[in-house]
Amino acid sequence: SCAACWAASSAARRGAEAPPTAVTRQPRPKQLPWLAPGEPLPEAAQAWGPQDPVPGLLAAGGALDVDSLLAAYRGGVFPWFSEGQPILWWSPDPRMVLFTDEFRLHRSLRKTLQKFVADPRCEVRFDTAFGQVIGACSASPREGQSGTWIVPQMVQAYEEFHAAGYAHSVETWIDGKLAGGLYCVGVGQAVFGESMFTRVPDASKIALAALVAFCRRHGIAAIDCQQNTQHLASLGAREIDRQEFVAAVARRVRQRGPAWKFEPVYWSELLSPKPAA
Repeated sequence: SCAACWAASSAARRGAEAPPTAVTRQPRPKQLPWLAPGEPLPEAAQAWGPQDPVPGLLAAGGALDVDSLLAAYRGGVFPWFSEGQPILWWSPDPRMVLFTDEFRLHRSLRKTLQKFVADPRCEVRFDTAFGQVIGACSASPREGQSGTWIVPQMVQAYEEFHAAGYAHSVETWIDGKLAGGLYCVGVGQAVFGESMFTRVPDASKIALAALVAFCRRHGIAAIDCQQNTQHLASLGAREIDRQEFVAAVARRVRQRGPAWKFEPVYWSELLSPKPAA
């Protein structure tokens, strides 16, 4: 949350700046690495743990250029910070992951998808309006926090990441209008969900279902969801150990990735075709 980010900044500074005292013999907090632009991130396993001020926090500083972001995602790390803060890098343990074969297609969403697929006015597109999607996400509050975490610096960075072929938008279009969607990162066979928005009921869920169908079709086993939320858990996401997550990402990023284009036939991965009459 934004509050956690602020706590991270202040706690890290306290750990780095507080002088030792003769009054207490309590161990000093683990110091947070402060990176210069281009300096490599520490390994994910070095992130703060349960005994530290902000569990999951790995480092601060650095840069959000394409190479830095690519190295972070390959290592199971992502940036998350608020306006006025340094760049903060995270690798929580455990990690929330949606295994694509465990996606829960509830009855109500199945009916919504069936209507959507049958309606010629409705379609899913990939990467035709990335700027609109991330802009809408930046104006939408994230579950469990006040305000937005997608600050202008992040928007610019991910637009550049998109131009480099790594960040993607999954878009729900109805009557020629963008009704909802999400954006994610794809590196090889590793997919990392970032944020979603909706302007029409269920439009973001349709986008997520489309991403799951796309991943199933291309043999992508999991979508990173970063942190646990009730909404993601209701759709089948679950927590796994960070060590397991990082090892899986290391394998998947070396595999050849799919062409990021959605085809209507992919819906058959979720919606069983009608039996022949």
